[in-house]
Amino acid sequence: MLRAFVCLIMLAVPAAAQDVRVPQSPGEISLSFAPLVKEAAPAVVNIYARRVVEQRSPFAGDPVFGDFFRQFEQRPRVQNSLGSGVILSADGIAVTNYHVVGQATDIRVVLNDRREYDAEILLADEESDLAIMRLAGAEDMPHLDLRDSDTVEVGELVLAIGNPFGIGQTVSSGIVSGLARSGTATGNARGYFIQTDAPINPGNSGGALIDVQGELIGVNTSILTRSGGSNGIGFAIPAGLVAQFVKQAQEGHRRFQRPWAGMVGQPVTAELSDSLGLDLPGGVVIAEMHEDSPFAAAGLQVGDVVSEVDRAPVNTPAEMLFRMSMRGIGRSAEVIYVRRGEEKIATVPMIAPPDSPPREMVDLGERTALPGLQVARANPAVVSELGLPVDSEGIVVLDPGPFGAQVGLQTGDRLLGVNGRRIEAPRDVDRLLRRPGPLVQIEVLRGNRRLLLRFRA
Repeated sequence: MLRAFVCLIMLAVPAAAQDVRVPQSPGEISLSFAPLVKEAAPAVVNIYARRVVEQRSPFAGDPVFGDFFRQFEQRPRVQNSLGSGVILSADGIAVTNYHVVGQATDIRVVLNDRREYDAEILLADEESDLAIMRLAGAEDMPHLDLRDSDTVEVGELVLAIGNPFGIGQTVSSGIVSGLARSGTATGNARGYFIQTDAPINPGNSGGALIDVQGELIGVNTSILTRSGGSNGIGFAIPAGLVAQFVKQAQEGHRRFQRPWAGMVGQPVTAELSDSLGLDLPGGVVIAEMHEDSPFAAAGLQVGDVVSEVDRAPVNTPAEMLFRMSMRGIGRSAEVIYVRRGEEKIATVPMIAPPDSPPREMVDLGERTALPGLQVARANPAVVSELGLPVDSEGIVVLDPGPFGAQVGLQTGDRLLGVNGRRIEAPRDVDRLLRRPGPLVQIEVLRGNRRLLLRFRA
């Protein structure tokens, strides 16, 4: 009778419950991420960056007040930053965030076994928030392999390794919460990120986001928070883009080169999809196009909807730029687009923005009203570097210099005239500011606004 009762209980238990197994040994009881962490953690480093900021008096160089206020000039100020990094090769190639080491004059890298190395920046890019470094004299370093980030799926288990708040190396766990994150959620409308709920805090920037195989899938870069602490919404730069940075750094590039689209696009909304002949909203509709755009050369037109780049769907300009960057300059990408309801395929070359017509860069000297001002002619390369609208023309400010900044000039401003005289070429700026008279008036176009900046020479 008892045997029959036990059999009835076993039959009543669901099949899934019968598969549940209680750990039988100390090894099974201690089953955890510990072996994975032991393997991956040595490749994640702490970074201490330092830079000296020169603080210039607003009266420096002033013929009347310069000498009087010289004694009150502040001394150079030292800024320190703390973050994390990941070693990617045995010879000491490492990656971190631009905001950790950008413009640093001294970078110190500390491994978790307490070894320390000086580091130099090989390639850095503020827009992508990535920097590639080389550790001086490093050999046989622990390092992580880069995973193809296109194979990452939502729901995968991940670990975030870094140095939050400077308390020492810390590991947190979570899952991949989302892919293709961009826009206002991250503060970077041109970025492309992996989202995770693994806690990321200040100091984790530049650290590793790894999968359960110990491969790097992303570099932790930012969080979405109101309090300053982790709320379970963190973002990492995909390993695929990191691989392109490493490739260009090893080729000797100092600036990251992105393929040039030469066009302006916008996401296709539900309101737009019907008028564009689409069954569902999706893709990027071309709103403007430069005459030299490689997409135009491949046959695309304003009004076409780009749905895929290199066999990956794109729904925002940020995704499209990411896919082009992943492909790399010098190669071609297969682009699928829709025109009046008909799907078409084009092969688009990935090219650098043309540096033509010549930029004719001019640096203003000490004998001008604004010494240190740097200007150039707008061409696709200059427009791309400054992040200006694709149709920008004229003479633009590359660097306002200390005096230009004081009178209100900003990088990216387009200069239209000085004291009522038109500016047609960069050399005109130098000529018109050599003997401008006691009162100077500069006409500036900033975005869609016209400004008049007045000051005494």
